[in-house]
Amino acid sequence: MTGKYILAYKGSVDADPGLFKAIGDATRRIILDELTERDGQTLFEICGRLSMKHGLGSTRQAVSQHLAVLEQAGLVRTRRQGRYKFHHIDARPLRAIAERWPVDREGPLP
Repeated sequence: MTGKYILAYKGSVDADPGLFKAIGDATRRIILDELTERDGQTLFEICGRLSMKHGLGSTRQAVSQHLAVLEQAGLVRTRRQGRYKFHHIDARPLRAIAERWPVDREGPLP
């Protein structure tokens, strides 16, 4: 067998399907990009950045639902301060995926 990649499985072979659902949506990936660029944003700030920077006309309710999916998948953590809720990215679940799948290899497989 020849090929450029080898699959390396670490831990369980069952990945969290919620994680793949979370990153499978383009709007959620944009939200993650925005939190990577500027972590600790409120819902209002995220909505503003999505509208102004990306031209997305999502309602606050829709963005809130996207954030809930990301939080459920472990990609976003929240912190309350008074009446504000701040959203922070947590890339650890993505690192776990990257560490368990294709590893680039030079030359053919043994």
